[in-house]
Amino acid sequence: MPPRHGRQKRGVGVVFPAVAGVLTMALLLSGGYAAYAYGRLSNGVTKIDAIAPKKASAHDVDGQAQNILLVGDDHRPDNATPEQMAELSTTSDGGATNTDTMIVLHLSADGTQATMISFPRDSYVDIPGVGKGKLNSAFYYGTLNGGGDTGGAKLLIKTIQNLSGLSIDHFVRVSLLGFYQVVKELGPVQVCLNNAVSDPYSGVNLPAGRSDLNASQALSFVRQRHGLPNGDLDRNVRQQYFLSQEARKVLSAGTLLNPVKTGNILGAVGDSIQTDTDLLSLGGALRNLRPANIQSATIPTLGTPTITVNGAPLSIVQVDTVGLPAFVQELVGPPEAYTKAVAAQPAATTVTVLNGSGITGAATAAAHVLTARGFQVGAPGSSETTKTTLVQYPVGQEAQAKAVAAAVPGAVAVQSGTATGVTLVLGTDGKTAVAPAPPASAPSTPAGGASTAPKPSGGTPTVPKPKPTDVKNYGTANSCIN
Repeated sequence: MPPRHGRQKRGVGVVFPAVAGVLTMALLLSGGYAAYAYGRLSNGVTKIDAIAPKKASAHDVDGQAQNILLVGDDHRPDNATPEQMAELSTTSDGGATNTDTMIVLHLSADGTQATMISFPRDSYVDIPGVGKGKLNSAFYYGTLNGGGDTGGAKLLIKTIQNLSGLSIDHFVRVSLLGFYQVVKELGPVQVCLNNAVSDPYSGVNLPAGRSDLNASQALSFVRQRHGLPNGDLDRNVRQQYFLSQEARKVLSAGTLLNPVKTGNILGAVGDSIQTDTDLLSLGGALRNLRPANIQSATIPTLGTPTITVNGAPLSIVQVDTVGLPAFVQELVGPPEAYTKAVAAQPAATTVTVLNGSGITGAATAAAHVLTARGFQVGAPGSSETTKTTLVQYPVGQEAQAKAVAAAVPGAVAVQSGTATGVTLVLGTDGKTAVAPAPPASAPSTPAGGASTAPKPSGGTPTVPKPKPTDVKNYGTANSCIN
């Protein structure tokens, strides 16, 4: 039985370059080769009923933004040959079902912008029906008791949705062999490392500086997590970087104008994919996407401690579960209902203050300020530690949340499926409720009657949308990484 917390004998992780094949298909579609692309991609694709019917939300409806869960693991397709296994330096043992690469691709409504949100494999999270465990074990638990791959996909999707607040629209899973075949077809990929690396677990052995990797070296490169300064977190950065480089290669004329190469890429992708959707439709949604418009981000974490589980030490990634929905919202934007809401009056707003900052008395102090401002404030309490100060609210209380957010500059208002009322959660960022500014003094008027108050420059000032500080765009730069 695979271990409860996601350990596996190889400790490998697979990035998702098969997205490059889907991008190729999208470009072929726009060039009028829909039937050809569909035929190549449909060959060998396994359809699974992974997405449960759901109500549309402000961000996730047909014709609007989409969230696609991309999963890479060590499973072997049923039709993999011994020769192919030999190329991977592996055997036909079936691999592992732990999903060591999990990326949500958030695609904008017009299909021109995308953000890849990485979820570290070692994230210690709540798995529905299981309890606490590493995120990469959720798929395995879903396969038990006759669930098979469909059950695995459903449990992984549910775990990520509960964790992030995102609604997953589509699911795509690729095998280790699919990764290798796509990279082999696209040719060498250039990487740049800050330091030389040599890791016997993944097989990577590269100097500092720039290197051109063949398919085998690329596989080792994206597998490595041992020996990296931040372990699995640095591996996520590598995977994001690698995806961006593969997308650039796919969109180059050398690939798109070579029918043999595009055909081979599509064939490699089709033979190695499990998905819930029609890849023709998925490719169509991606056809306007360009590498320069692909950003990458990793969910916020609080550290990589070693904990004790059942008497044994376990290294984990501690996720900022309280702040994660705010992080995601900063990437994808707030719900339309909140944007359109008009702030309620403080007297008509009830709020509870929770302390997630670690500073004793912070919640009590904020509650006093909010009471002085006229809010109806409940008894303060405590919360798990979080980096970001939040205003959590249930559907229907957008106006009240907006009133509280206005009293706490820098706080992020986040819709919550578990909140029963508006809740201010103080984070380690130091944001808190502030007293209202004193009324401005009347401008002096000289004898001639003209006011000396400064005049506005005209127009409405533009407030830039906040973005998480660790969002990266690898489509426009080729900087060195760990």
